[in-house]
Amino acid sequence: MIAPKSLKIGDKIGIVAPARKIEMHEIEAAISVFESWELNVELGKNILAQDSQFAGTDEQRVEDLQSMLDNREIKAIVCARGGYGTIRLLPKLDFTTFLKSPKWIVGYSDVTALHAHLNQNLGVQSLHAIMPLNFPKDKSENQATISLKKALFGEQNLYEIDNHKLNRQGRVVGEIIGGNLSVLYSIAGTRYDINTNERILVLEDLDEYLYHIDRMMMNLKLGGKLENLKALIIGGMSDMNDNTVPFGKTAYEIISDVVNEYQYPVCFNFPTGHIENNYTVKLGSKIVLDCSEKGVKFIN
Repeated sequence: MIAPKSLKIGDKIGIVAPARKIEMHEIEAAISVFESWELNVELGKNILAQDSQFAGTDEQRVEDLQSMLDNREIKAIVCARGGYGTIRLLPKLDFTTFLKSPKWIVGYSDVTALHAHLNQNLGVQSLHAIMPLNFPKDKSENQATISLKKALFGEQNLYEIDNHKLNRQGRVVGEIIGGNLSVLYSIAGTRYDINTNERILVLEDLDEYLYHIDRMMMNLKLGGKLENLKALIIGGMSDMNDNTVPFGKTAYEIISDVVNEYQYPVCFNFPTGHIENNYTVKLGSKIVLDCSEKGVKFIN
């Protein structure tokens, strides 16, 4: 996998909105934080455009992202927010110039579609990380922004978290891939679908019905994507919904049951996803995952 170059002081980064619409006040804090890192920020021309729920038409969103992909002065592309819409852009983007000088692409949630394409088809690492919409509004820093800065500037991230009762112990080294479970489900069977064989899979999701979680995990299982993993990491399964007749299990319990027959390490409650401390994960890179009774160590 190709690792884009680390940023340095004075570099220029671009912010685009490939999915749901965004307003300027929602990204001002992030711009200030990036500038405090001594980075220059350039906004996509159409970033404030609106077309129903989208940040402009597909053509406008493609224009902004394509411009950032082709601009050699832009050293990283940060997606302003998620929502829905990134998948609509993938067939219309040209990565020819990008591949001559790869740059970090940053985001999570709906941006998983872009991460999957980078990993599966282009062989380029990317950053599953906090987006401008989620930066603290008081322009302060938290663990999510600090971990993003470290990743962008080429520093190693070491995360230590508490053990979870559903964790399965073990230590592995391997390439990490994944992202939002719903988005991965939406690209299953397409040219953007990911290869999980001998890899560490990380999953997170938001605002889904519990039976949807079971259905999507069963899709991964029946598609052979869970049996040959090196490890499974489960981040936030936030704001889950249930029916009038309860499903009877939490999202974590559903996932634990689905992978119960396998022997690899499983880590629950990892700090990634739709949570305040959305730690940066360098997708496509080799990581160390150590799950023990004492807790979990993750080196990326």
